[in-house]
Amino acid sequence: MANIGEFTLHATDGAARTGELQTAHGVVQTPIFMPVGTVGSVKGIAPDDLNDIGAEIILGNTYHLYLRPGDDLVARRGGLQKFNSWNKPILTDSGGFQVFSLSDLRKIKEEGVTFRSHLDGSKHLFTPEKVIQIQRNLNSDIMMVLDECVGFGADKAYTARSLEMTTRWAKRCREEYPRGAGDNLLFAITQGGFHKDLRERSIAQLTSEDFDGFALGGLSVGESKEKMMEILYHSAPLLPKDKPRYLMGVGTPLDIINGINAGIDMFDCVLPTRNARNGTLYTSLGKISIKRKEYAEDDGPLDPNCNCYTCRNFSRAYLRHLYQAKELLSFRLNSIHNLTYFLDTVRGARKAIREGKFAEYKKSYEAIYPNEVV
Repeated sequence: MANIGEFTLHATDGAARTGELQTAHGVVQTPIFMPVGTVGSVKGIAPDDLNDIGAEIILGNTYHLYLRPGDDLVARRGGLQKFNSWNKPILTDSGGFQVFSLSDLRKIKEEGVTFRSHLDGSKHLFTPEKVIQIQRNLNSDIMMVLDECVGFGADKAYTARSLEMTTRWAKRCREEYPRGAGDNLLFAITQGGFHKDLRERSIAQLTSEDFDGFALGGLSVGESKEKMMEILYHSAPLLPKDKPRYLMGVGTPLDIINGINAGIDMFDCVLPTRNARNGTLYTSLGKISIKRKEYAEDDGPLDPNCNCYTCRNFSRAYLRHLYQAKELLSFRLNSIHNLTYFLDTVRGARKAIREGKFAEYKKSYEAIYPNEVV
């Protein structure tokens, strides 16, 4: 059996790559999409649904789980996997992005981030050490360091100061959890905003440290698609080839294809489940808004090329009816389909890379989403 943390590349096609990462709760095939389970559950669906659609790893949120139900309570239940009956890998983010999004409720200083809970206004302090302790209590397979996510439009001087602090925080996280202290992996988060030289500086600083993987943070924070792609394609090749590369919080199916094309291995986004609840569904024929009247008497499957539970069993007419009637089953069936679509996207990418056909695979997605091509 491979050692925990071992990352093996199996094939490359240009910068695109496919491999596997060994974690304490099993192997993750890359490139991979991670369904988002913010508070310990992927909204609208159960672990058996996730198993049926072939999910390999899900994401949990440190900030939300710390506030409710509390990481100490989860630890007393034996960790997140035992608590939520998901027996495969879990990645937890550090809460940095959630604190960033609470800009009017938080204060950042060298010690850490002071913030007020969005639930009850109570005051809390996240230090680098604290977020590691929380994630150790959750016992996630992959823990993320505390970072400051800088919004689009921040000036260069502030961004430079911020990335230096992010580096110092990352080192403090590693000191709190030295290599070999447990089976949890620790990933660093590179920053630098939308300045290529600052991105290079952040990556150089963090990759000189002993982390199990490296993320690109601070993208998809309000910038144009062109700007995001410019930074993605510049930064991804600078990350170590022998460690997993994670693009945080991105994105659409075509964003994921571009990420893979740039050499990224891991992705997460709330888009498939959030859009599912809003009636927007991804198909091999493009996006469909199931609420539209044209589907009221459409007896065809949602996606004729999809083999998920939803597409095998229900018509577009029924899915529209559920959505219009505000039935909770609508959330489940739509989410099962959208997550299957995103997982099929990365599964197809792995196959295309192995066969040396990734350029053709990318073109097929650009044909489905012509309006998103940069």
